[in-house]
Amino acid sequence: MKQTKVYGKTFSSIELASFCGQIALILKSGISALEGLNLMLEDTFSPEEEPLLQALIENMQETGNLYLALNDTKLFPSYMIHMVQIGEETGTLDEVMAALETHYEREAAVKKSIQSAVTYPLLMTGMMVAVIIVLLVKVMPIFNQVFVQLGTEMTGFSRVLMNMGTAINRYSIVFTAILVLAAILIFYGTHTESGRNMCRNLGYKFSFAKAVYEELASCRFASGMALTLSSGLNPERSMELVEALNDDPFFQKKLNDCRQHINEGKDLTDALFASGIFTGMYARMASIGSKTGAMDQVMDTIASLYQDNIDNRMNNILAILEPTLVILLSLIVGVILLSVMLPLMGIMSSI
Repeated sequence: MKQTKVYGKTFSSIELASFCGQIALILKSGISALEGLNLMLEDTFSPEEEPLLQALIENMQETGNLYLALNDTKLFPSYMIHMVQIGEETGTLDEVMAALETHYEREAAVKKSIQSAVTYPLLMTGMMVAVIIVLLVKVMPIFNQVFVQLGTEMTGFSRVLMNMGTAINRYSIVFTAILVLAAILIFYGTHTESGRNMCRNLGYKFSFAKAVYEELASCRFASGMALTLSSGLNPERSMELVEALNDDPFFQKKLNDCRQHINEGKDLTDALFASGIFTGMYARMASIGSKTGAMDQVMDTIASLYQDNIDNRMNNILAILEPTLVILLSLIVGVILLSVMLPLMGIMSSI
């Protein structure tokens, strides 16, 4: 069988959710996956989707397996491919694809909340820096000329600000390089795997950021367990597949402890509690789910609760940061202007 790798960028969570949702709808309508892909190819207007769908169709015509076709493109995550394989082997591919749609929609929602909480402070901080630079470089020299025309000069804090503006103007290339370097570091920390790991290691040193990372990892774990358990897998196999979703080395230690407890004969809920993956209310919910035989449903509920907690936490951050940054900007601008306006008013009143 020939390799049908498709060159292109990997898909985002919302794109994966859309793809899984379309396949689920097709399968529930009684149409085979191969026929469904042909229908999707006929309806697509995207030049990026066409070669992908064509490659999937050609591979399925040779193998008859959707998971092999997805795997050969090298564009889909391994977790999704494993779940598709399980769905095909158990005859529940339509249910698996629908569950994958929910899973990746949850992933997209969580990422959106985090991006919103990070983007706004960065934009506000950038605006503050720009306003302050303009005041120091452009506005302060105008006030200095006024002082010179009145036969005096700036002193004290206003003089310090004037010198800062002069230094920024004189060494503008250096400051521009620093700003570019800062932008590169931000991009590195948000768009690369090693950068995200570095930010995570730094974030775990702060209690607030640590709580966010732990909730995010627990949300992904619960969402993945809900999907695997609903597909009929046992807890041990579910844990193996869900570990592929985890990219947090600190949470991985908890997963290893949980696996060890399960190997020692402990019940899944006891292992989850002993390893610290679930505590408090979530551990009690998992225990009830295990006793009632509805562990997959409880895991889905826990994932939704974690998602709500993350959303609320991010919204609370924005609710605090927005007025704080506005007040801080107002104070800085006010101090700069008052540092020159008050001495100027004193000079004018003495004339």
